[in-house]
Amino acid sequence: MKKVKVSLRPIVNNINLPTVMKTALLPGDSIERLFIATQLGEIFYIGDSSLRIFLDIRSRIIKLGTSEPGVAGGGYDERGLLGLAFHPEFYYNGLFYLHYSAAGTQGPGALSEHFKPDPCDLKTLNLRWLNRETKYNHIDTIEEWFLQANGQPQKRRTLLNLRRPFFNHNGVNSLNFSPESGKLVLTTGDGGAGYDPFNLSQDDMEIAGKIIEIDVSKNTFINNPPVVTRFDELPAPIQETLTVIAKGVRNIPGISFQRFYNQYIKYVGNVGQDLVESIFSFGQYKPIPVTQLIQASSMKSELDQEGIINFGWRGWEGAFPTSTIKNCPTNQALDEKTIAYYNEAINTLVKRLQPLTSYFHKDNRPDKFGGTALTGVQAYMGNGIPDLTGSVVFTDLARDKESQSPVRGVLAYTRVRTDCKLNDFSVIETDYNFGSQSAYYVSLGTNLDQTRLYLGVYGSMKVTDLNQGTIFEIIP
Repeated sequence: MKKVKVSLRPIVNNINLPTVMKTALLPGDSIERLFIATQLGEIFYIGDSSLRIFLDIRSRIIKLGTSEPGVAGGGYDERGLLGLAFHPEFYYNGLFYLHYSAAGTQGPGALSEHFKPDPCDLKTLNLRWLNRETKYNHIDTIEEWFLQANGQPQKRRTLLNLRRPFFNHNGVNSLNFSPESGKLVLTTGDGGAGYDPFNLSQDDMEIAGKIIEIDVSKNTFINNPPVVTRFDELPAPIQETLTVIAKGVRNIPGISFQRFYNQYIKYVGNVGQDLVESIFSFGQYKPIPVTQLIQASSMKSELDQEGIINFGWRGWEGAFPTSTIKNCPTNQALDEKTIAYYNEAINTLVKRLQPLTSYFHKDNRPDKFGGTALTGVQAYMGNGIPDLTGSVVFTDLARDKESQSPVRGVLAYTRVRTDCKLNDFSVIETDYNFGSQSAYYVSLGTNLDQTRLYLGVYGSMKVTDLNQGTIFEIIP
C-alpha cells in the first residue's frame, strides 16, 4: 500500500483525557463546531478560536482510577464519560446523548481473582455470572439531554441503566447516530476482565458484547429504567425501542459510516486479547428486534439470525481462534499459543464475519508495527489528503513497548477490497515532534462530512494524571 505522510496541527492543549471528538452545528449558529468530551466528564467546544465549556458532569461520574480490588488501579481506568452523540436534528431540537459510568455505583467486581481460561479445566470454560445485584463493578447510564433556549443543557430522560461486571470494556466513542436508520447506535463491550469469562458476547439475552440500535423517537414514559444486565429484564416499552445489529463483540471504539453510492459501509474495530487488533466492515445487515430475541428465548426456539453480524468473540480473535499464550523462556518469538475455546471456535466458524484487516501485537516486519490496543476507526472522505480519500483510518494506543521509549501511538490506514478479502494496512507517518513526552493515541474523530480527522493524544495512560491531552487536526 502507498506510503502516506501527514502533519499534526495542535488545536487544543492541556485538557484531560479525550474520549470523543465530533462536530455539530449549535442551534442558531452558522459554523460547525468541534466538540471534545473528556473521560472525567467535561464537554468543550471550540468557538471563535477559544475553548468553551458546553457541559460539565464531573460530579455525575464514578470516581476514576480505583477500578476494583486486585485489578489495574493506579490511575488507569476504562470508565467515565465514554459516549457523546448529537441528534441528526440537533440544530432544531437541541437533543444530544451521553454514555457514562455513574457516580456512587462502585462495586466489588464479578470475580474475586484474575481470570484466565484453562482448556484443560471445564470450570474456567463454563463460568456463570452469579449474584449480579451485588457482584458487579459499576453502572453505566445512557441519557438523553437537550439544549435549552437559554443555552444551558438539561437532562431529559434516562434510556438505559446497565450493570457492568468489570471496570473495563465499556467501549469509547460509544454513541453514534446511524444515517441509514436514524437510530442511536450503542457500541460497548463484553463487560471486561479479558477472555469474556461468562461468554456474555455470544449469549443473545445479554446486553454486553452487542451493537444495539435505540429508537429515540419512541417515548417509553419510563424516566428511571431499572438497572439490568439482560434484555429480558427490561420493561416492555424499552424492549420495543431496541434492535440488535451485532454480537461477538469484545470492545469497540465506536462505529463509522461511509456513504457508498446509495448505501453505507459500516466500520468497527474490535480490540484484541493477546494476539491481534481487528477492523471489520459490513454493508448489508438485518437487525433483530429485542422483542423477537426474548420471544425465541422464552419459547426455547431457534431464531433466524442470518442478517445479524457476528464478530466471533470469544471463540475468535479477529481471523484467529482465541488463544492462551504460554511464555517461552528461551525465545519470545516461540511463545506457545493454545486454542482457549476450541468448541466455541468451531460453533462460530461459519457464522462469524471475517475482518477487513488485522494487525499483530508482535510484528517485526520493517513496514509494520506491534500494537497495543485499537482506539479509533474513522472513514475519511476528504480531498485534503488525496492518498487517504475513501480509506479507513485507525489509531493504536502505543507501539509495542519494547520497541520505543518514550511511548508513541500509531496512525494507519486500510481500504475495502472489491473482492471482500482480508486487506493489508499501512502506517501513516507523522512529522510532529513530541520530544521526551509520552504520546498515547487515545481517540480519533471526524467532522460531519468526514473531510477532517482529529487525533486525541495523551501524555499518560492514567486518567488521574490531569491536563496532559492535546487535540490535533490531521492535515497534509
